[in-house]
Amino acid sequence: MDLPVYTSLALSLDQGIAEIRLNRPDKSNALHDALWQEIRQAADWADATPAVRVVILSGAGRNFCAGIDLAMLGSIQQRIAAPEPAQRRAALHRIIRDLQDCLSALERCRKPVIAAIHGACIGGGLDLVAACDLRYASADALFSIKEIDLAMVADVGSLQRLPSLIGQGMTRELAYTGRNVGADEAERLGLINRRYATPEELSTGVRTIAASIAGKSPLAIRGIKQVMNFSRDHRIGEGLEFVAEWNADHLLSPDLAEVIAAQRERREAKFGD
Repeated sequence: MDLPVYTSLALSLDQGIAEIRLNRPDKSNALHDALWQEIRQAADWADATPAVRVVILSGAGRNFCAGIDLAMLGSIQQRIAAPEPAQRRAALHRIIRDLQDCLSALERCRKPVIAAIHGACIGGGLDLVAACDLRYASADALFSIKEIDLAMVADVGSLQRLPSLIGQGMTRELAYTGRNVGADEAERLGLINRRYATPEELSTGVRTIAASIAGKSPLAIRGIKQVMNFSRDHRIGEGLEFVAEWNADHLLSPDLAEVIAAQRERREAKFGD
């Protein structure tokens, strides 16, 4: 299979596991214009590609992601130049909504996205991993909602997604202070699922988890993600109705028949893409 080629991402696909690697190591994978857009493109590709069953999101070099590229931030005034204040506000609103959508693409992707985090994960980097399904980190990982130190309100996802992970109180503390959170505290808070001693152990551990997911029914995995995302954002009754409709449409699938046959024949189930 020919994989898409990107300027700021490295992409691989092996045995159902796609790895999307931020690839600006000399800039600590700071998010510049091309990288924002390519994250969305890669997430859309993973969603649309049947051979992809699970995604690993990682970063090249010493850090996972240092947040938004300051050169891009500094260019905002020029990008929204217009005669009238209302026009400038509208232009800035469009930019913000587009950047939000670039990261929300990871959440929309029907395949699970696992963040493998090492080194710095600050500002936009934290927004990025908050949109993933699972987060794992090495012991050197450092997290921060850094926007307050730029006199900004974080606007691409942390303030909306982190409360369901670490609670309102801790999210507000981190957003108000901009303080750093190490891997040990991140694990205690529930920001990450597990901490590994080294980046090498992180890579091995995340690939083991990804391989386990890739071996499950792709249809059921996609259903779990869609049901859990819907249920997070709706009342319990609405979530129950959504999963009832999902299973009414998908429960009696070839994957279920394969599981029953595999158990009867005492073998591992094999699922098509």
